[in-house]
Formats: sequence, structure tokens, C-alpha cells
Amino acid sequence: MSQSAAYQASVLSLRVQSIKESPTLAITAKAGKYKTEGRDIIGLAAGEPDFDTPLHIKEAAKTAIDNGFTKYTPVAGIPGLKKAIVNKFKNENGFDYALNEVIVGVGGKQTIFNLCLAILNKGDEVIIPAPYWVSYADIALVAEAKPVIIECGIEQGFKLLPAQLEAAITPKTKLFMINSPSNPTGTVYSLDELKALGDVLLKYPHVFVATDDMYEHVNLTGNKFYNILNATPALKDRCIVLNGVSKAYSMTGWRIGYAAGPAYIIKAMEILQSQSTSNATSISQVAAQAALEGSQDCIKPMVSAFKERHTYVVNRFNTMPGLSCLMAGGAFYAFPDARGAIANLRKAGKIKAATDMALAEYLLEEFNVAVVPGSAFGADGYFRISFATSMANLQNALDRIEKALS
Repeated sequence: MSQSAAYQASVLSLRVQSIKESPTLAITAKAGKYKTEGRDIIGLAAGEPDFDTPLHIKEAAKTAIDNGFTKYTPVAGIPGLKKAIVNKFKNENGFDYALNEVIVGVGGKQTIFNLCLAILNKGDEVIIPAPYWVSYADIALVAEAKPVIIECGIEQGFKLLPAQLEAAITPKTKLFMINSPSNPTGTVYSLDELKALGDVLLKYPHVFVATDDMYEHVNLTGNKFYNILNATPALKDRCIVLNGVSKAYSMTGWRIGYAAGPAYIIKAMEILQSQSTSNATSISQVAAQAALEGSQDCIKPMVSAFKERHTYVVNRFNTMPGLSCLMAGGAFYAFPDARGAIANLRKAGKIKAATDMALAEYLLEEFNVAVVPGSAFGADGYFRISFATSMANLQNALDRIEKALS
């Protein structure tokens, strides 16, 4: 006998009821279900490169298996991988970290999760510029903190302004999240823009900073990459740098993320991880070490393809009625403003509500294209597509979207 919703709610924790399923994964799952039923679905929801993991990385993993490297490892990561991460930060970013200031997690999401659980208490505030990656706010809620969302729309290039940051800081502010290049917008902050934000943060020593650099190497402009610690080195004692191998090396399923920061925070994250997953997969760690230590030329063909697709997608969107789309600086997403298109479709009676969710459902149900509504990222009236798929898929999908909006 099925149990009532009220009973189920009484059983489940308030913690889990305060969050929602990842919209990106939910839409991808729904699109996948339709596909198995025989529908010609084009999925543009998941942020996953369509390239295979480079051969030398796979070979390193195979060798690890053949050598029997299939046992537990230290919780915070194998020494070889941690050294590779320390060297990566030194050589690519100019940051000096010791081995005890670095941790390896089961994907970038776990490192963010562990960070929030390690430093946030009930009632703490977390400043999150919107549009934001879907999990930031929910992870803060799991830690019983309050997400403070700051709207940064297309009118300001999806970038947080220093005055907005300063206005949001209160005595309860504990953490500021910044993501550049951004998921979902592809926005990249310049060194000067980061310095202006850093100058604000220097006034408030109680605020910690998390910089999520997962898309560092998916660089669509060729300009040098900077994060907020490059711009304001004085923040190092309260800054945590988050990164991983998923996007740059097409290793999403290998589940390796990493973080660097003050040793006492990293140790707290390690303690949490010791009570949840323990170590990241031994074989994946060897593969990640090969990725960081090997030639970085394997990234170039992927980024070259992303650049071509990016230009095509943005130019197409800007010819469609009711859409406006900015060129991105990094990552592999386009994030068009669809408020005009939504209003047109609602007026024509093609969608029942003037929302981005209604638009996404319309595109999936009527035109077999899966996109993620902007409200999932804290930005109503937009939608996100990933162009980490073939040009043929993109051309077909955008033809369908154009037809849907006509």
C-alpha cells in the first residue's frame, strides 16, 4: 500500500526536504528515458565533453589495474597525485601549496560539499552570484547555511559588481563562491574585475572565498587565466581553490576533483571524507596523475572544437526571435536570454505559462530537444545548452529550436 505524502515527509529529514534533485541530471535522465523509448532526442543538458579520455590517461589506468593498484589509498589522495596537483598550482597558477594543503575528492562536487560542511554552521550566509552552478545553493542548504543569491543578469554581462558584493556582506557572511569560467554562462572575469572584488573582500576578514576553477582549461579566447587569488594574493589564508580533471581531460566519469587551501580546513575536509567515501578510486587517481603530469596538448583539439561550436551556436541564437546570447570566454555552454521568446510563445498559446520551465518542457515534448531552464541556475527566463556535442547534433538541435520559436 502506498504511503501518503504527509507520512513520507514526516519520515524524511528536513535537510533532504530543503533541497531538490539536480535539474541538469533530472532532465538528462528524462531525455535518456525518451531516447530508450525510441524518440529522436537531442540532449543538450549535460555538461560533458563528447571526446574520449586521452589515450595516455587510459593506459595509465590500465597499467594500474594490471599492477594490482586496486586497494585503499590515503583518504586525501595518493602522494603522486598530490605532488602533481602541487606542481600544477605552482607552474600554472603561481601558487605555493604544501602536500597537507591539498586534498583529492570524488569529483569537484564532493570537494565543495566537504568544504561547506567543514566551515559552515547553521545561520551562516553564503554569497552566490546568479546565474550559478546548480549545486552551490543546495549544498549550502545541506550545511544549514543560508544562500544569499545576487542577481547578475545579461545586462551586466553575468558578472558580479563590487558594489553588489559589498552590499551583500553582513556579520553572518561566512563564504563567498566565485566560478570563472562560469557554468552556466561561460563568463570569465578579467584580472582587474577580480582585483576589484578582492579589494572588497579584504575589508571583511571573516569572509572565506571559494574559487571554482573547473573550467580553467576550457579557454575560448586564448587570454591568460586568472582567479581571485591571482588578483588578491592576500586572501590566501582564507581562500580555497577548487578544480578537477573532469572537463579539461574529458574525465567526467572518473570522478576526481581536488582542492587546495589552509591546512586546517583541508584536514577538516579530509575528516569528513574519511567518514563518507574514504579515498577516491585508486585507479582514477593514477589516471588523474597521468593527466596532470603528461603533455597538455591533448586539451587543444577539444578546445579548438569548442571554439568553433561556440561561435556557431551564439550566432544562430542571436538570429532567432526573442533570444539574446552573449559570447562566452570559457566553458562549453551558451546561456541565451529567452524572456522575449517565452512571452511570444505564451501570447501565441504554445506554452501554458510564461516561464523558462514551460519553454524547456515545450522544446523537449514537442521538438525533442533537451535544455536546462535558467531558473535551475537562479536566472528565470533563460536556458542553458551545452555545446560539448557534435556540430551535426548542434545544427539539428538549433534547427528545431528555431522552428519551435518561429
